Amino acid sequence: RQVLEEMRTLYERNQADVSEAKAGRPDLIFLIRFRHCCLLRNQRCLLAYLYDRLLRIRALRWEYGSVLPNTVQFHMSAEEVEWFNQYKKSLATYMRSVGGEEGLDLTQDIKPPKSLYIEVRCLRDYGEFEIDDGTTVLLKKNSQHFLPRWKCEQLIRQGVLEHILS
Repeated sequence: RQVLEEMRTLYERNQADVSEAKAGRPDLIFLIRFRHCCLLRNQRCLLAYLYDRLLRIRALRWEYGSVLPNTVQFHMSAEEVEWFNQYKKSLATYMRSVGGEEGLDLTQDIKPPKSLYIEVRCLRDYGEFEIDDGTTVLLKKNSQHFLPRWKCEQLIRQGVLEHILS
């Protein structure tokens, strides 16, 4: 916001000096060019900052899934939340288009698994959790379970489950 305010001030000063330069003060041309270079530099810096934030927001989709925690979302502007939602929709559309009828979830197995089943501890009450074979597991705080890795990776990223390393 400070940079934008500075840019607004530089622009207004340039507009005033351009009028004076046209009226017969050519000595202001150097100052006008200098301010213009400052404006371009600030613009490049702001664009680099915004691009970096978008890359980080995109990485949040892969880290947390389609629902962001409130603590993360609190630090985002309304436009950034909207961009996240659009990216989430685009990614979901793409994942449905590949991999046959069911689609392909690209967010699973971000790191190659060493085993298909892992032991997890529930960090908070979650409720019933259904596995593909129809088995229902009740995830209560401090309970331990042996579950398929691909089914519980999302819950691990969300902080519901913790992978117990032997």
